[in-house]
Order: sequence, then C-alpha cells, then structure tokens
Amino acid sequence: MKLGLMIVSVFMILGISKVKAQNSELGKVTIAELQEKACPKDTAAPAAILFKKGRTFFTYSNDKGFSANHVYEFKIKIYKKEGLKWADQKVRFFIGYENLNEDRLEFSNAITYNLENGAIVKTKLDNQGAFKNKVNKFWKEKTITLPNVKVGSVIEYKYVLKSENLLKLPDFEFQYDIPVNYFEYKTEIPEYYIYKSISIGNYPIETDSKLVGKSQSYENEHNQSGILSYKQINTFYKGKDVPALTEEPYVNNVDNYRGALQFEIERIRYPDKPDKDYSVTWEGVATNIFKNEHFGKELNEKTFLVEDVKRLLTGVESQNDRMNIIFKYVQNKMHWNEENDYYTDKGVVKAYSDQTGNVAEINFILINMLKLGGIDANPVLVSTIENGVPVYPTRTGFNYVIAGALIDGKLVLLDATHKYTSPNILPLNVLNWKGRLIKIDGSSQEINLDPTTLSRETSSVLAKMDDNGKIDGKIRIQRTDYDAYYFRIKNSEKNQENYLEKYEEQLGDLKISNYKIENAKANFSDPVTETFDFASDNMVEIIGGQMFINPLLFFTSSKNPFNQEKRQMGIYFGYPTQEKISLNLQLPEGLEVTAMPNPIRITSENKEITFTLNISKLENKIQIVCMKEINNSIFAAGDYNGLKDLFQKMIASQNEKIVLKKI
Repeated sequence: MKLGLMIVSVFMILGISKVKAQNSELGKVTIAELQEKACPKDTAAPAAILFKKGRTFFTYSNDKGFSANHVYEFKIKIYKKEGLKWADQKVRFFIGYENLNEDRLEFSNAITYNLENGAIVKTKLDNQGAFKNKVNKFWKEKTITLPNVKVGSVIEYKYVLKSENLLKLPDFEFQYDIPVNYFEYKTEIPEYYIYKSISIGNYPIETDSKLVGKSQSYENEHNQSGILSYKQINTFYKGKDVPALTEEPYVNNVDNYRGALQFEIERIRYPDKPDKDYSVTWEGVATNIFKNEHFGKELNEKTFLVEDVKRLLTGVESQNDRMNIIFKYVQNKMHWNEENDYYTDKGVVKAYSDQTGNVAEINFILINMLKLGGIDANPVLVSTIENGVPVYPTRTGFNYVIAGALIDGKLVLLDATHKYTSPNILPLNVLNWKGRLIKIDGSSQEINLDPTTLSRETSSVLAKMDDNGKIDGKIRIQRTDYDAYYFRIKNSEKNQENYLEKYEEQLGDLKISNYKIENAKANFSDPVTETFDFASDNMVEIIGGQMFINPLLFFTSSKNPFNQEKRQMGIYFGYPTQEKISLNLQLPEGLEVTAMPNPIRITSENKEITFTLNISKLENKIQIVCMKEINNSIFAAGDYNGLKDLFQKMIASQNEKIVLKKI
C-alpha cells in the first residue's frame, strides 16, 4: 500500500471545522429521538451512533506505578430490522502479557429505551445478559445483549477497560458500518509519557490541548499516605457526521480506512532518570525487539540444527541451491499451528522437536539453518493485511516475521509456514506494503513487500464450430507466480470431480474431458498448467438466420465489478497480473463473417492498466488475442472513476459480437 492511499496524519495541525457539542450524556433520551424514523444524513442506514464518547486517564499506585483507564460511552438509535444486531455488543481485551496483569473490562449503564403509549420506558440489562469467554491465550471477550430492543429503540451502554499496558493505548474508532452523528475523546496523560498520535481517515477533527497540574494520593509500602504531583497534558478531540464505512469490492483491509485515532508510546521521561525511547526511530524499534529473549536469543539457537544442515548440504556449492534445499526441508518438516507472532512461544528447539510451531519459530528455524549453510539471512518484520499498516516506527504494529536471504546480491523473501509458498512467493496476507529487515546490530532496512513481477495467466484455445453452432476444442491454461500460488491454495485440496463440476459451470456449462494438471501439489516455483478438451452447445446465439458469438467465448466478462457511484477506499488487486487469451476459432464451410469487433487498445491515465483486443480473419479461421495487464497492486480511491470507466470499456469490447450468416 502506498502512503497516499490511506489517509494518515500525525496530530500537529488542528482540525479546521468547528464541531458543536451535542447532548452527549447517558440517560438523556428524548421522545423526539425515539420517534425519529430514519437517519437524517443517511436514510438507508439501519441504525446510527448518536454519540460515542471516550476518556483515557491514568491512575497511580505505589507498587504498580501508573495504569491506564479507558472509558467508553455509546448511544445508538435503531431504525430498521437490520439494525437489531447492534443490541449485541462484543469487546475483546488482552490477557497475554508476560510481565503485566491481564486487562480488565466491565460493562455498565446498559439500558434500552422504547416509546410506549407516548411515554419513555426503560429496560435495564440484568446480569444474565452479560457473558465472558476466552478467545485464545492472548484475548478474552465480553458480550452483552441489551434487552427488549426493537425497531425504534434507543440503546445506551458504557464500558471501562483497565490496563497496565502503557506502550500502546487502544485505538479510538469513530467510524463504523453505520453513521456516527457525533464523537468526542479526551486523553489525560501525565507529562512522563510521550505518545505519537495518528489519525486514520479523511475526516475533520477539532482538537484542543492544554497543560494542567495534577496530583494523586497513594499509599506507600508502610501504609502511609503520599501525594504525587505532576503536570498533565489534556487533549480533547471531537467530530461529527462521519458516514458509514460501506462494503466495497477489491479491498485489502477495511480497517486501514476506518476513521480512528491511534496512540503509541515514543518516549518515557521520568524525573532524575534517562529518557527511555521506544519507537522514535526504526533502529530503536529493531534494538528493542532483538533484546527480547523470545527474539534475539532464539536467533542464536543453532547447535541442534548443525547435523541436519551438514546432511542436507553435502556436495551442494551454489548458494541458491542451498537456500532452496533448506527452505523445502523446513517447509515439509514443520507444521504451522496457525498462530501469528514475531516472538517465539515454546522456542525453536522445542518447536523443531515437535515439528510444530508458530510463525516466528518456523521462520527462525529457517533463518538459523540458512546461516549455518553460509547464507546471510535476517528476520523481516511484517504486519499482515488484517493487522493493518505500520506507517511510523512501531513495535506493536507488526504481528508476523519472515526470512530475508541475500543470494548473489539480491534479497529473497521466504516464508516456510505455508505449504504452497516458494522463494519470493509469500502468503497473500503478507503482501502488505512494507516490511522491516532488522539485524542484531540494531540497523534496519525497509523492504517492499509488493511484488514487482507480473503473475501471468495465459490461456490458449483451439476451437472448431459446426453448422449448428456447437463448439468444441482444446484449452491449455498456464498460471505463474502468485496466480499459480492462488490457484494452489484455492483448488489443490479439492476433489477433482467437484472442482471440474464447478469449473464447467463457471465457464458457461460446457463439458470438460481429458483433464490433466501439472504442478498443482509439487514444484511450487514452476507454473501450474491445466489442459483439457471441451464441448459446448450454448456459445452461439442464432437469430433470424444469423449467428452471434462472443469473441472470447466462455472467457467473456459481462459485469463490471466497480458499480458504485463513489469510492471511500483504495482498490486492491493483490499483486500485478497479466491475463492473456489466444483463441483460434475454425468456422464451418458455407458461412461468412458479416461483422467483427474492432481491435481496441485501452490504457489508464497513469499507464498502469492496459487492455488490448486484436481480431483477424484468415480464410475460415478467426484469430483473437486479448490481453489485460494490471501493473500495480493498489490504486487510490481518487483513481476510482477512471478505473470504473476503463473496466466498462473493456467489458463492452469483449461483448461486441462476431456475426455470421450462411452464404
């Protein structure tokens, strides 16, 4: 993702709009609010958040020091049946700390308001409407279901999250899949903690900050009362009329565009102590990560691998061959437990023995074996697509780690956790803008994760038509790089009979026979190739003695995926692609061509997308070559109208008919 495609700003400039504060107190529900039938700003909305309030403040105790308290209040109006799901509220909180107590979360003030016989009736949530469950070893989740919620109801609730984690404050989201009429957020942060404040989204936010005096009383280890006095930075953020974040096609992670405020620690500066930097520079990030025993120490655990590396590499001189042998060995031996992390859990020694581990354990084993094999290899920190984009120096923005191996002066990216990856072919959710290669000396290097090589899908069709319009022939489809990888993860484990049944339907109910496939489950660096015979009796339309044929037959696109008037989010294609179709159609004797589509070439303004369709006739054969290239992984929302128009022209050209008639 390019930085300009996701609106991100550091709060150094005040929002320009003046937002009038609304009645944002819990318990202040009016008859007018209950009578309202539709959201004034978005009449299609099933519900709307009338207000969301947040407050973050710090409390102090002698034994634990400062802790953070995050208070959130919501008031929501239900307009339609589809909005009833907002009666169920789920909030996750972290429990997986090593050196801190787990977070605590409590709901309160959960009330449903209805209008009955002209009077406001309140229904409070009782204890039976709240549930808690453990999601995994890192997270728990609390759920409430507000009672007596119906179309027209107004619901309110509050929750408090208490945390000893001061390195990253929870994101304050102010955009949802329903409109937000008004939001406000107040942070009260002791002067000792310096946070980087980041705004996601393109929404005017009014901010105001001031430095105030603050004091807190506490009890020391002798049960004596003391007072801690310090300066505190109070910052107030507010905004209004935030539109719903609607679902759009070709989006990597909707949360990359969701309006939110983010806060991550940059520096802690206690009196009479040296400043402690956390994420001011990438070098500082790298140094801190390597210091953790679940990272740097694990990258020095190599002794247990020495014999296996010797056995694997005996007689192998080429570094490229050594890399491939080690990569395939780790990929086949180790099994991913589906846990993402750049820190190890049970450690590389135990993981190797168990042949199972998390992402860090498997790829650290790979890195350590590569080093033993004489290859310069280092970890590359990554944030997966679902985890978002670390725009600024950050430790907490990453959740994944891969290997970077230097071969003949070129960096090769490797991930041995997934079974269909190969050198420089990574899991699709890892292709997320930039990674960070870090070294034990504290240096780091930005790594572009977006593929630069076109992944190709090339289809060759030899077809023959008879007098009645039936078409049969042979097809060869070859997919390379990420197109091959995507095919493998989507189809390789499927039953072939079921796959062909759906494939026949996808290609217009044609009949497939003599199907063969190469490299679906082996030789992952090589293309996947499908060959088969086909027959179809519904590719030709006969009207008034004339025959009408789509020039690309069953490969014809008929629907534009971009049909919205406006676009909020960038357009994500995943990786650069080239789709080429070469088709030779032999016509029966006694037919003449009365019309054919004109050759066409369409190019986007920035030349990152091109489409060509060439068609020619030689005796009784029609030759067609169609090619579409998308040379970028992601496009800005501002490119949407041009992209929509280009795709519409591509589809129109594919649907111009070849017209035949009998001589």
